[in-house]
Amino acid sequence: MPEISEGYAALVMSGIEDHLLEEGYFYFVVSHRHRSDLIMEYPRLLQQRAVEGLIAVDTTCQKGALIPVVAVSAHREVEGVTNIVLDHALAAKLAMEHLVQLGHSKIAFLKGQEFSSDTEIRWESERGAAKELGLEINERLVGQLDSGSPSPEVGYGVTRKLLATGEAFTALFAFNDISAIGAIRALREAGRRVPEDVSVVGFDDIQSAAFQNPALTTVRQPLREMGVIAAQILLRRINAPAKTPYPKTVTVEPELIVRESTARAKP
Repeated sequence: MPEISEGYAALVMSGIEDHLLEEGYFYFVVSHRHRSDLIMEYPRLLQQRAVEGLIAVDTTCQKGALIPVVAVSAHREVEGVTNIVLDHALAAKLAMEHLVQLGHSKIAFLKGQEFSSDTEIRWESERGAAKELGLEINERLVGQLDSGSPSPEVGYGVTRKLLATGEAFTALFAFNDISAIGAIRALREAGRRVPEDVSVVGFDDIQSAAFQNPALTTVRQPLREMGVIAAQILLRRINAPAKTPYPKTVTVEPELIVRESTARAKP
């Protein structure tokens, strides 16, 4: 996995860990910090240590693994890899419909980092949902997270840049909850109240989202469940006879969790 901190990776890992411990399996965890050399090297090193299977979390899978591989949010068809993916089209639709129903038409967006495997598919899903709802996306209101840090500071900095453009917006849809938390700080410093002046929607539903001030409206990924599913499929594949067919893709459903960070747009 890229790193272990509060948020996406930690919740997926908790599901993986629970199931592997329950089934009596020992495991290694390695963090590559998006370094391409480590992404290439770690699978080889782990196989040299006689691991029976690999789980890749938000990590591009390479060809050539000699053991079963399950990927959480990899979005690439690779021989021997089972992909656990979210229905991003539905996720974008749920969030965008919620904002439109509240009267928002000028929406700012925080795209994910270029290295994240979810960035491209989520952004295309958001653009598709906007088109379906008759919304025009203002490119000056689209910011991209530009750091590998798992800190809210990344969303804070990008939101300050969006505010500096002078373009008006009444809602912001963030790439994840961590960046949404940073965005709220930037909005408040600029004198914008959340949700009275700007509604904010996050993504993931990390454990602290419900305890923010205001509590964060977000698209829930069943992250812990995705970790459990990944571990279950991997163990089935490890214990199956050679050349047994395996699932190529398993899709999980998102859920919109409405809390206090969204409200009706001002007339």
